[in-house]
Amino acid sequence: MPYVLTVDQRASRRSPDRVGDALRLLGGSVPVLLAFERTAGDEFQGVLADPGDVVDAVVRLVRMGGWSIGVGAGPVQTPLPDSTRAGSGPAFLAARRAVDAAKQRPLRLAVRGAVPPEAADAQAVLSALAALVERRSEQAWEAIALVDQGRTQSEAATVLGVSRQAVGQRLAAGLWELERELRPTATRLLARAAGSAP
Repeated sequence: MPYVLTVDQRASRRSPDRVGDALRLLGGSVPVLLAFERTAGDEFQGVLADPGDVVDAVVRLVRMGGWSIGVGAGPVQTPLPDSTRAGSGPAFLAARRAVDAAKQRPLRLAVRGAVPPEAADAQAVLSALAALVERRSEQAWEAIALVDQGRTQSEAATVLGVSRQAVGQRLAAGLWELERELRPTATRLLARAAGSAP
């Protein structure tokens, strides 16, 4: 079941256009059914097949900062068109409702879907993940990036020029273990919100 992300730049009238930067950030790093592309003004949209990829895209955008993020979970009209802008169906409508709702929420993130209670649960877990990501320091991000690549904490310490204990402290301060628990939970709830999981 597809997922549509509709993303709108916050305070765009008072700041430079950052859509191009976001498209470069997501392009090639997040698998898509239809590529992310600018849909209007300071807004862009993409269609994804896998809820885990949706979680990854949301985390990347939250880390970048400055976006209202709407996730629509549910069916789309098929066959898919060549362009995201030409897409239609319930997931597109849900994503539109979600981005409008996101603009009114503190974390600027909302989920709407085919199964509203599951979409609300997915929104809650994604919001917790967003809050975690927003408060993380660059030092924690550096340690997390190395460990996520498969390096041990000792190897990460060598690369960073710090002690193994310092790496452990950065991971703990960045709530890395909690993120690892929240990601699969958000993934499962998004699948349920789309009506594609028990």
